[in-house]
Amino acid sequence: MTKELKKSKVELIKEASVGLRGSIAEELDDRTTDHVVDATTKLLKFHGTYQQDDRDLRKPRRKEGLGKAYSFMVRNRIPGGKMTAAQFLGELDIADELGNGTIRITTRQSIQLHGVVKNNLWGVIHRINEIKLSTQSACGDVTRNVCCCPAPLRQNGLRDKLQQLADEIAVHVRPKTKAYHEIWIKDPESGKRQQVVGAPTESEPDPIYGNAYLPRKFKIGLALCDDNCIDVYDNDVGLLGVTEGDELIGFNILAGGGMGTTPSKKQCFPALAKRLTFVKTEHLLPIITAIILVQRDFGNRADRSQARLKYLIHNLGLPEFKSKVEEYLPAAESICGVPAGTVPCPLPEPHAADVTGHEDHLGWHDQGDGKWFLGLPIENGRVKDEGALRLKTALRTLFSHHVATARLTAHQNILLCDIEGSQKEEIEKVLADHGVVTVNQISNARRFAFACPALPTCGLAVTESERALPGLIDELETELKDQGLESEEFSIRMTGCPNGCARPYNADLGLVGRSVDGKTGEGRYTVFLGGNQIGTRMNQVFQDQVPRGEIVSVLRPVLKHFKEGRQGKETFGDFCNRIGMQALAALGNPV
Repeated sequence: MTKELKKSKVELIKEASVGLRGSIAEELDDRTTDHVVDATTKLLKFHGTYQQDDRDLRKPRRKEGLGKAYSFMVRNRIPGGKMTAAQFLGELDIADELGNGTIRITTRQSIQLHGVVKNNLWGVIHRINEIKLSTQSACGDVTRNVCCCPAPLRQNGLRDKLQQLADEIAVHVRPKTKAYHEIWIKDPESGKRQQVVGAPTESEPDPIYGNAYLPRKFKIGLALCDDNCIDVYDNDVGLLGVTEGDELIGFNILAGGGMGTTPSKKQCFPALAKRLTFVKTEHLLPIITAIILVQRDFGNRADRSQARLKYLIHNLGLPEFKSKVEEYLPAAESICGVPAGTVPCPLPEPHAADVTGHEDHLGWHDQGDGKWFLGLPIENGRVKDEGALRLKTALRTLFSHHVATARLTAHQNILLCDIEGSQKEEIEKVLADHGVVTVNQISNARRFAFACPALPTCGLAVTESERALPGLIDELETELKDQGLESEEFSIRMTGCPNGCARPYNADLGLVGRSVDGKTGEGRYTVFLGGNQIGTRMNQVFQDQVPRGEIVSVLRPVLKHFKEGRQGKETFGDFCNRIGMQALAALGNPV
C-alpha cells in the first residue's frame, strides 16, 4: 500500500480558504497594520499580488527599532500583452498615485506595479479592473498569463489567430471562484469594497482546478516555428503552431518546461518542455485541459520544490505521462463541452516541425493592413523618468496623442501599434525630445539582454539583477568592441536567484545570483554558456561564484577564442556548446 505524502502547508491553506477567500477581506479592512499574515500572503498570490518589503531599508530600520517597510507588488494578467492606450495610461496613473511611480513590463507580457502599501492595495486592484484589465491568476498555483507572439503582423493572419487562441485559453483556464469579484470589484451604490452578506462556506465547484487548485504555478505560451519570441519551450505547456503556407494546420504540444531550480537540491533542475503530440487547432482546449487535470491529480503536493509539471514528467517518464493524458481526455472534452472522442486517442507523435527562428520585433514594421508598429526597447522593462531619460513622460505623450494600442513582449519591451504612416516622424521626434533611444541607437548586447527585478523588493533575491545588468552591459560593450565582436547577436539574461524568472538557463549567456561576499557586499554569480537565441537548448555551468566585477574578465578569453575559432557564421552560444565547458574553462587557466 502506497503511503500518502503529507501535504505542504500551502496545500492546507488553499483547502481551507473557501475558494481563495480566507481572511483577505477582513485583513484589508484592518487599517491598523501595514501587512497581512503569512497564510493570507499565500492566497493573495491567486489575486495577483505578492507581499514584499524594501530590503534596502532593513538595516537602517532595524537600527531605529522599526520593522520591515512592507509593500505589495501587483501583477496584471494581460493575455498576449494586448493593451489600449487608455489602459496603459491608466496603469501609469495608478503607479503615480498609489505605487512607487514606475511600472515594469514583465517577461510574460504583463505589467507589475511596485511599492503599493497595504491601505492602497484594494484601490490598485479595483482600478486595474476599472480599466478593463485584471490581476486574477497573474500569480498563484493556477494558469498564469497566457503568452503568445505580440507582433500585429497581419499579412497572413497567423498571429491574429494566435492572439485569438490566447484569449480563448485564458478565459477557459480562469478559476471559477467568485472570490475575486467579491473582494476587489467596487459596489457602484456605496462606492466602497463590496460587502458580501452570508459569504459562502464552501468553494464553488471548479471542474479544472478542484478545491485545492494546482500543486504549483502553470504557464502556457503560443508561438510559431519561425518566430519563437516568447520562449515556447520554457512553458509547462507550449503550443507551437505548425503551418503549411499561410494556413495554421495545428500545434505541436510541448509539456514540462520550467526555469526554476534549487541548486542545493540535486533533484531540482530547470528544463525545456518535451515534445508530446500534435493536435489540430480545434482540439487545443481539450488537450490543455487534460494536461492540467493530470498535473492537478498527480503533481507533488508535499514538496513545492518538486511540484512543477516538469518533475511529474521526469518521474513518470514521457510515455507514461502521455498515457495518463490520454486517459483524462474524455473528462477534459466534457469540461470543454465537445463530443467525447473528438481528440484522437491514443495521441499521435509530434509533427516534424520545430522552432527555426526568433524575432524581437523591435524597430519599425509594416503591419500589413496599411498601418505600422514600432518596437521600442525598454531596458529591463522599467518604465520611469530618470535624468535625461524621460521614458514615462514620452509614453504618456504618445499614448495621449499619437498611439492607440500597444503590445507587451516577453523581452520586456513594448510595441506601439496601429500607427498611421504620417505619424512616424512625429513619434520619433517625441522619443528624441525625451531622451528615449530606439533599437538602432543601442548595442546588440543591450538589445538582447534583460533581467529580473531582484533587489530591493523581491524576497527571494540573493544578488542584484535589474540594478546590476546595465553597468555590466556597459563593460561588455567595451570588451566586444575591443575584440571586434560588437555586431554579434546573442542573448544575455541575469537573475538575482536561481528561480530563473528572466529565463537564464537557455540563454547564450546566463548569469544567476548565487551569494554575496560578506565583507564587500559584492554579488557572486553562476555563469552559464551555450544556450541559443531561439530557445531550444539548455546552457551549462561555465564558472560558479564569479564576483560581479570579474564577469567580463572571465568571459574575455572565451570571446577571444570565439572570434578566432568559430566555424562560419556560428553563433556565440553554438560555439560554446560545441567546444564544451571544460575546454572553455581551460582557456582562462592555461597550463
